[in-house]
Amino acid sequence: MSERVPDFDRDAPASRTFAMPKDLNGNGDVFGGWVMSQMDLAGSAPAVRLARGPVATVGVEAMKFHRPVSVGDEVNCYTEVERVGRTSIRVRIDVWVRKLDGTAYKVTEGVFTYVAIDKDGRPRPVVPALAE
Repeated sequence: MSERVPDFDRDAPASRTFAMPKDLNGNGDVFGGWVMSQMDLAGSAPAVRLARGPVATVGVEAMKFHRPVSVGDEVNCYTEVERVGRTSIRVRIDVWVRKLDGTAYKVTEGVFTYVAIDKDGRPRPVVPALAE
Protein backbone atom coordinates (compact mmCIF):
# COMPACT_ATOMS: atom_id res chain seq x y z
CA MET A 1 0.00 0.00 0.00
CA SER A 2 1.17 3.49 -0.57
CA GLU A 3 2.11 5.83 2.23
CA ARG A 4 -0.17 8.57 0.95
CA VAL A 5 -2.92 9.79 3.23
CA PRO A 6 -6.16 8.11 2.14
CA ASP A 7 -9.04 10.17 0.83
CA PHE A 8 -11.37 9.29 3.68
CA ASP A 9 -14.44 10.26 1.68
CA ARG A 10 -13.54 8.23 -1.46
CA ASP A 11 -11.19 5.40 -0.47
CA ALA A 12 -13.32 2.65 1.04
CA PRO A 13 -11.72 1.16 4.14
CA ALA A 14 -12.33 -2.48 5.05
CA SER A 15 -13.61 -1.13 8.38
CA ARG A 16 -14.26 2.22 10.04
CA THR A 17 -15.09 2.78 13.70
CA PHE A 18 -14.48 5.20 16.54
CA ALA A 19 -12.30 4.74 19.60
CA MET A 20 -14.43 4.98 22.75
CA PRO A 21 -13.61 5.59 26.45
CA LYS A 22 -14.09 1.88 27.25
CA ASP A 23 -11.15 1.10 24.93
CA LEU A 24 -8.58 3.07 26.97
CA ASN A 25 -5.58 1.75 28.84
CA GLY A 26 -4.19 3.21 32.07
CA ASN A 27 -2.21 5.84 30.15
CA GLY A 28 -5.33 7.27 28.52
CA ASP A 29 -4.54 5.86 25.07
CA VAL A 30 -6.48 3.15 23.29
CA PHE A 31 -5.27 -0.39 24.05
CA GLY A 32 -3.03 -1.80 21.34
CA GLY A 33 -5.02 -5.02 21.62
CA TRP A 34 -8.22 -3.18 20.69
CA VAL A 35 -6.53 -1.76 17.60
CA MET A 36 -5.19 -5.21 16.75
CA SER A 37 -8.69 -6.71 17.02
CA GLN A 38 -10.02 -4.05 14.63
CA MET A 39 -7.24 -5.00 12.21
CA ASP A 40 -8.09 -8.69 12.51
CA LEU A 41 -11.75 -8.01 11.73
CA ALA A 42 -10.84 -5.81 8.75
CA GLY A 43 -8.33 -8.31 7.37
CA SER A 44 -10.74 -11.18 7.65
CA ALA A 45 -13.21 -9.44 5.31
CA PRO A 46 -11.21 -9.95 2.08
CA ALA A 47 -9.98 -13.33 3.33
CA VAL A 48 -13.54 -14.62 3.84
CA ARG A 49 -14.55 -13.34 0.40
CA LEU A 50 -11.59 -15.05 -1.28
CA ALA A 51 -12.04 -18.27 0.71
CA ARG A 52 -15.79 -18.27 0.12
CA GLY A 53 -16.24 -19.37 3.69
CA PRO A 54 -14.81 -19.20 7.19
CA VAL A 55 -11.19 -18.43 7.93
CA ALA A 56 -9.04 -18.57 11.05
CA THR A 57 -6.28 -16.13 11.91
CA VAL A 58 -3.04 -18.11 12.14
CA GLY A 59 -0.40 -15.42 12.21
CA VAL A 60 0.41 -11.78 12.73
CA GLU A 61 3.78 -10.48 11.67
CA ALA A 62 5.64 -7.27 11.04
CA MET A 63 3.25 -5.28 13.20
CA LYS A 64 4.43 -1.79 14.13
CA PHE A 65 2.71 0.86 16.23
CA HIS A 66 3.71 4.36 15.10
CA ARG A 67 1.41 6.60 17.14
CA PRO A 68 -1.28 6.20 19.78
CA VAL A 69 -5.03 6.23 19.14
CA SER A 70 -7.16 8.56 21.25
CA VAL A 71 -10.82 8.60 22.27
CA GLY A 72 -12.94 10.02 19.47
CA ASP A 73 -10.48 9.17 16.72
CA GLU A 74 -12.03 7.77 13.56
CA VAL A 75 -10.14 4.51 13.04
CA ASN A 76 -9.90 3.34 9.41
CA CYS A 77 -8.42 -0.02 8.41
CA TYR A 78 -7.27 -0.40 4.80
CA THR A 79 -6.44 -3.85 3.49
CA GLU A 80 -4.52 -5.31 0.58
CA VAL A 81 -4.25 -9.02 -0.18
CA GLU A 82 -0.54 -9.75 -0.58
CA ARG A 83 -0.63 -13.45 -1.34
CA VAL A 84 -3.04 -16.34 -1.76
CA GLY A 85 -1.61 -19.79 -1.07
CA ARG A 86 -3.17 -23.23 -1.24
CA THR A 87 -5.04 -22.78 2.05
CA SER A 88 -3.81 -19.39 3.28
CA ILE A 89 -4.43 -15.73 2.53
CA ARG A 90 -1.94 -13.05 3.57
CA VAL A 91 -3.38 -9.55 4.10
CA ARG A 92 -1.52 -6.30 4.77
CA ILE A 93 -3.48 -3.91 6.98
CA ASP A 94 -2.75 -0.20 7.44
CA VAL A 95 -4.62 1.74 10.12
CA TRP A 96 -5.15 5.46 9.79
CA VAL A 97 -6.93 7.80 12.16
CA ARG A 98 -8.73 10.99 11.33
CA LYS A 99 -9.05 13.57 14.07
CA LEU A 100 -12.06 15.82 14.51
CA ASP A 101 -10.07 18.71 13.02
CA GLY A 102 -9.46 16.65 9.87
CA THR A 103 -5.81 15.82 10.44
CA ALA A 104 -4.91 12.24 9.68
CA TYR A 105 -1.97 9.91 10.21
CA LYS A 106 -1.06 6.25 10.11
CA VAL A 107 -1.04 4.66 13.57
CA THR A 108 -0.07 1.08 12.82
CA GLU A 109 0.43 -1.53 10.14
CA GLY A 110 0.76 -5.27 10.04
CA VAL A 111 0.47 -8.43 8.02
CA PHE A 112 -2.13 -11.02 9.05
CA THR A 113 -2.35 -14.56 7.71
CA TYR A 114 -5.66 -16.39 7.55
CA VAL A 115 -6.35 -20.03 6.70
CA ALA A 116 -9.54 -21.20 5.02
CA ILE A 117 -11.23 -23.78 7.27
CA ASP A 118 -13.92 -26.39 6.76
CA LYS A 119 -16.92 -27.11 9.03
CA ASP A 120 -14.65 -29.10 11.36
CA GLY A 121 -12.11 -26.28 11.67
CA ARG A 122 -9.50 -27.99 9.50
CA PRO A 123 -7.60 -26.22 6.72
CA ARG A 124 -9.18 -26.48 3.30
CA PRO A 125 -8.01 -25.27 -0.12
CA VAL A 126 -8.83 -21.80 -1.34
CA VAL A 127 -10.47 -22.35 -4.70
CA PRO A 128 -7.86 -21.14 -7.25
CA ALA A 129 -10.37 -19.58 -9.67
CA LEU A 130 -11.80 -17.48 -6.85
CA ALA A 131 -8.40 -16.38 -5.60
CA GLU A 132 -7.54 -14.47 -8.79
